[in-house]
Amino acid sequence: MSPKGYSLRLVQANQAADLEHIGVRLGRYCIAKDIPVMEIARKFSVSRMAVYQWFVGASVPHKARVEKIERFLDKANSSK
Repeated sequence: MSPKGYSLRLVQANQAADLEHIGVRLGRYCIAKDIPVMEIARKFSVSRMAVYQWFVGASVPHKARVEKIERFLDKANSSK
């Protein structure tokens, strides 16, 4: 069963993707925490499609966004 808001297909694609990609790591976190794609798209000023592509490793964020995503994930992981 997939988390609400995420299709099973997306969850499976994210699980199969390479964790070397920051977007895939972001996807794993968002799926686990059930954070809506639209919220992430707004936070990083991109389209939902861009976020979906990051989540499955089909594309990578630009360098400036990578830094923001790293800070977001660092903050999320430090608040556990």
